[in-house]
Amino acid sequence: MRKLAPSLALILALTALAPSAEAARHRSRARPDAAPATPKVAVTDARDPAAMIAVLAAMGAKSTLAKSPAGKVLVTVETPGGGFGLQFVDCDPAGKACHGLAFSTAFDRKSPTFAQLNSFNRDQVVCRGVLGADGRPNIAYSTLLSSRMNADDLKDHIGVWQGCLATFVEFTDDPAAFVAKAN
Repeated sequence: MRKLAPSLALILALTALAPSAEAARHRSRARPDAAPATPKVAVTDARDPAAMIAVLAAMGAKSTLAKSPAGKVLVTVETPGGGFGLQFVDCDPAGKACHGLAFSTAFDRKSPTFAQLNSFNRDQVVCRGVLGADGRPNIAYSTLLSSRMNADDLKDHIGVWQGCLATFVEFTDDPAAFVAKAN
């Protein structure tokens, strides 16, 4: 899968596109007549990649399906601030009913050492940093999918991905300082 390099602008764009669930609940309590930040998206089965693509489209992101190997669906996502990849795995032959989803991207930054990456991974619960074959630092977040998930659940996973990106930006800006602070 082609990995796209994010920037701080990507993180800010995603943050603006997908307000946290807690912020949305707070706004709805404060002003019951307030319009939602993004249009409502009906999700019939979150295991279908089309559901995540629809949620992202409602948030202003453009998604493109890539040629995918059997059992997987690869999607390239572009936001105003940059892009990232989605990989749906363990899908049925029609590319639906997928059991897992991974968000990933590579950074165009100086690579941390393996020891620094190991420290980052020990400190993080859901985000995983690795060095790609090209030597660039990569970040990934994966989750299981269920037919009971709805659009808000998918937005929550986008929010977790936002957190992964923000944390990895901080880490790759100065790996030694990040590791020192974490210990």
